[in-house]
Amino acid sequence: MSEATFPHGKWGRDDVSALFKPVFSFAASPLGSKVIRAIVPLDRRVVDRTKGRFSLFGPLSMPELLLTTTGRKSGQPRTSVLSYVHEGDRLLVMGSNFGQQQHPSWSTNLVAEPQASISMAGQDIPVTATLLTDGERDAALQRFLAYPMYRAYQTRTDRDLRVFALTRR
Repeated sequence: MSEATFPHGKWGRDDVSALFKPVFSFAASPLGSKVIRAIVPLDRRVVDRTKGRFSLFGPLSMPELLLTTTGRKSGQPRTSVLSYVHEGDRLLVMGSNFGQQQHPSWSTNLVAEPQASISMAGQDIPVTATLLTDGERDAALQRFLAYPMYRAYQTRTDRDLRVFALTRR
């Protein structure tokens, strides 16, 4: 693996095979979103303790990472568990916030300070985030919209969902 690439964890799916469509469809439902949001704090502990090797959602979910940003108001480290998609030598993350009307705090933190770090596949990696715009954003967004839950999240809000590319620094 070159220094510019990111590891591939053994946990999580970055495809939408027929076998996993029922799981992703449940995640797209309002009930599924509520269940997942309730589990996220527990999942964060598992992901944190294993540096992104394992998740409560297991191999049925998308791959996950821990993103640590700098709070734009507090200046303190803020950590969130996020699903991601590999794209060459970078990772894509999307600020869906389960389709809520406000952007997730982590995305607003990245807009203010793009230097962050991630933990994934047992590694801590410093990254720089780039907010994608125009055609690049549209192409990245389509990668997420392949998953039913992200299509549902997009229909629940009028805001543009932020998509970031993370690169090693």
